[in-house]
Amino acid sequence: MNQPAELKTIRDFLRYATSVFNEADLYYGHGTDNAWDEAVALILHTLHLPHDINAAVLDAQLIEKERQAIFQLIHRRITERIPVAYLTHEAWFNGLSFYVDERVLIPRSSIAELIEEQFQPWIEVDRVHHILDLCTGSGCIAIACAKAFPEAIIDASDISEEALAVAKINALKHFVDEQVHLHQSDLFNTLPIQQYDIIISNPPYVGADEMAILPKEYHHEPAIGLEAGEDGLDYVVQIMREAKHYLKPKGLLIVEVGNSEAALMERFPDLPFTWMTFKNGDTGVFLLTAEELRDMDITDE
Repeated sequence: MNQPAELKTIRDFLRYATSVFNEADLYYGHGTDNAWDEAVALILHTLHLPHDINAAVLDAQLIEKERQAIFQLIHRRITERIPVAYLTHEAWFNGLSFYVDERVLIPRSSIAELIEEQFQPWIEVDRVHHILDLCTGSGCIAIACAKAFPEAIIDASDISEEALAVAKINALKHFVDEQVHLHQSDLFNTLPIQQYDIIISNPPYVGADEMAILPKEYHHEPAIGLEAGEDGLDYVVQIMREAKHYLKPKGLLIVEVGNSEAALMERFPDLPFTWMTFKNGDTGVFLLTAEELRDMDITDE
């Protein structure tokens, strides 16, 4: 691809990027769901401009250095199928900006809506003092919880040292590094026994069949954050089995399982899952209470 000489303004590049993204039949699922929003995210970030920029600025002419930088990123998005968040090293979650790179998954969980609502009506806000975020990745869920519950202590764990390094960057960025405690652990394995009001997890949950057909964009993400055995439930079942030992008597377990929802319900037809509903229509997030977990015999058979 050669940079067209006619592209001179921000508006020119927004229109051009939208057109070539649509022509290339890209996959959107890492923060945007259409070519225009993808173009806006890439171009405005590259120019260090806010998304609520005055529309008049869109007709400002760019200098050659800016044009080259934008065009190179557009080219990489198309030819390498790299998600925009990895090109800009920025993703948004719960209204907060997070640093991301290919050491972590790109934040996109519907759990953001539950955090925004402070997990109401399932728990009383004033009795949330200790939260655990398993498989924290970039730290987005833990940090969003810290903002929603400024008096609570948030423990955030991940098996990956590289992911925890990114989570540390984000905890410092949002000034919650003293409130959010990072732990390296394979789920609960090396965590001290601690009673939590809420345990949240967005663990790996992609089954083998789904992994085989994922769009190219997903293959830039760490496989350790996606792959979860044949039916996508390897980690989910472990979490369900062990969570009761870490929950307070009225505690909650909230887990995202995505497209593995059907497999989970088939394996455990008698578990009283509460499936969350979201404003954007997303599914695949369940809630179980500590009492429900204690009453159930959850095995990985």
